[in-house]
Amino acid sequence: MSGPGGTSVFDPRGPLHGGGGDQYNYYWSSGVGEQLVRGGAARLEIVREHRLRLTRCYIRPRGYSRIAQRLTRPGAVVILDGAPGAGRRAAATMLLEETSVPDGRIEELPAVVEEGVPCDPSADDRYLLDLSRLGEGDYTAAQRTLMRYRSLVEKCGARMVAVAPAGLEWMLDAELAPLASPVERPRGRAVLSRHLRVRQVRFTYEQLATDELSHLLAVAPMRDLDRLADLVVQARASARYGTDFAHWRDEAVAAATNWTRQVAGQLRDHRDVRERALLLAAAMTHGSAADTVLGAADGLLEVLRYPKDETPALAREGAGEQFEKLSLARDDDGRVRFDRLAYDSAVRHHFWQNFPELREGFRDWAGRCMALPELGSEDRARLAHRFAEQALASGRPEDLYVLAERWTEPAADGRLRAEAAVVLELGLSHEQYGARFRSRIYDWVRGSRLTPDLARVLTDVCRHVVAVTHPEQALVRLRHLVLRLKPSEVTAQSARAALLELARGNRRLYARLVNPLLQRTRPKDRCLGLLVELLDPAELRIEPPWLECTLAWSAVMIGTPPAVWTPIVRRWLALSALGRLSDRGLGALVIATSGDRELLDRLYVTACEWAETRPQDATGPGPSGDRRRIADTFCRDIDTALGIGGVPTGPGARMTRDGT
Repeated sequence: MSGPGGTSVFDPRGPLHGGGGDQYNYYWSSGVGEQLVRGGAARLEIVREHRLRLTRCYIRPRGYSRIAQRLTRPGAVVILDGAPGAGRRAAATMLLEETSVPDGRIEELPAVVEEGVPCDPSADDRYLLDLSRLGEGDYTAAQRTLMRYRSLVEKCGARMVAVAPAGLEWMLDAELAPLASPVERPRGRAVLSRHLRVRQVRFTYEQLATDELSHLLAVAPMRDLDRLADLVVQARASARYGTDFAHWRDEAVAAATNWTRQVAGQLRDHRDVRERALLLAAAMTHGSAADTVLGAADGLLEVLRYPKDETPALAREGAGEQFEKLSLARDDDGRVRFDRLAYDSAVRHHFWQNFPELREGFRDWAGRCMALPELGSEDRARLAHRFAEQALASGRPEDLYVLAERWTEPAADGRLRAEAAVVLELGLSHEQYGARFRSRIYDWVRGSRLTPDLARVLTDVCRHVVAVTHPEQALVRLRHLVLRLKPSEVTAQSARAALLELARGNRRLYARLVNPLLQRTRPKDRCLGLLVELLDPAELRIEPPWLECTLAWSAVMIGTPPAVWTPIVRRWLALSALGRLSDRGLGALVIATSGDRELLDRLYVTACEWAETRPQDATGPGPSGDRRRIADTFCRDIDTALGIGGVPTGPGARMTRDGT
């Protein structure tokens, strides 16, 4: 990806939240012919927004300046250690951000090096390697990867910060031990105060001195204090919890600490299966219409194979009575909610944590709920998000794989592509399971059972999610998609556009795409077609790397008719005339012929014809002097390659050169 700051490390906790209600920054659209991209801010902009907010909110812990000083040295590598929740990843991101340069990249490295995706850093690059989620069994191998990265970073003068797993200091290799630096937990009160001020919440110092809040400030992880500030903002925005900070604070603290016990007590009071099903359905579809909640509850009972209620409908409790019994409120617009702030999240968490034997059933139920006729697109997006959140929290990422496949089967008729994209995006954004989701996508694009809808979803998540943090992995996956899909398919065209967009904006990615295309023998026509498009300068945002560009030109000249590549040669000449291509770029065309006289003659004739053509933006008669000068220099290079010299050459001497 290109742009100010280059590729960026994204928010390990997902997109940002700064308002009331549930967090859904944007939704995936799924109309025919539309991209499955989120409407609103682009993913890269969300990343930059997070970095900006982190910069504004971050409280530097004691010892931070000493670590930052170590990173000022070219090739420096630092390993951050500390207790869980001390903000090690945030510290790593800030350290890299503060040492970044305008044209450099901040990129996250995988703990397992993927075949065909080597690390090739430059001096301006900054890298994050997050090993914090690794266990004892994986840490030894990860340290070998760290040593490999360290060697490359030191050699080229880049910078890298690694985050070590908490509690495994005793396993750190002696060679890496001098690189370790402890990160202390910042003062909780200072952290929460900064987060509240950034969110423009007004309060006094004394209002942060309650017993419950003081306990949170002393022990809570940094991410929980960030969430607490968000809960305060939600309480303020809802207008249901008072009008001053003290009320918002108390509701937010209760939501962060007390609801688990209250949910457990509510389930003890309501042991009836139907009541519990309605409670979970209300939590999963929180904010939806009453009919949706009731339909979801009935669907859960069906999935769990609970016998149908044979009581006549008029003899049963009405919807209002059922809602009232469970402390559910129905708004004036008919939408069903819990009265307490974030109580729905506590209910969902309780069911997933306390009924592990039902998690597979919950997955199948969530999948079936998508077919509820009352469920709108935004309701489906919320449901997909809530399910993904619980599946990941309970260690079941495979549930998201299953649903993504089901929602993109031909039987789904493309209706749930957007929801499949939502769950994959959340999985890819997860600290612990992001690498596993990238690996799964790799298996999908190379496997034999890839449906058109799944291919379309994978194209978009590679383009807009994976490419932001792991551009080379995105490139590999998109390349596999392009080469296996039929060129006439809409999905193939979209994947092709995404692949070329990545390569055309980054010299390293350009080279990474050219080399495997040259090595593949099948499908040769598609590889050559990609190389032709890659060489076309119309969409290039960089000057291509010289070596790979030369090799690509050689393959295209040998493997395709002149009618295919001569128009591109003309555009290269035009680019040179505009000063946007160096002499070395045109030289690549000559070298690519490997001395083949027929190819050199074709280049010569093309240059002469181009020079004699009046440019479209010219105001006077005839071709411009720049075109003649560029063509003349190019033709002399061709003559040199042919061993011709001492005779007039160039556009005005074609007959003399040909000897006729």
